[in-house]
Amino acid sequence: MIPVMTLPDLIGLLGVACVLFAYWALQTERLASEDWRFSAVNGIGAVLIMVSLFHTFNLASFVIEIVWLAISLYGLWKAWRKTGNI
Repeated sequence: MIPVMTLPDLIGLLGVACVLFAYWALQTERLASEDWRFSAVNGIGAVLIMVSLFHTFNLASFVIEIVWLAISLYGLWKAWRKTGNI
């Protein structure tokens, strides 16, 4: 039986793509960790993954995404304080 991809699955995969892109951009020096875009893409990815978790809940995954989002918001706050704008 072939599993059917639901809209929440697609949203979650888009979130995973965001997080992986941010990590790839960091490792290839296309984005710096201090760049607000790095934190923004990570935060967006975390939110999208959390949306998918409301469809098929997993507590451990939800907790890590809450922390991932909190860290991303902290990074955005630091970037805002440093530059005065985002």
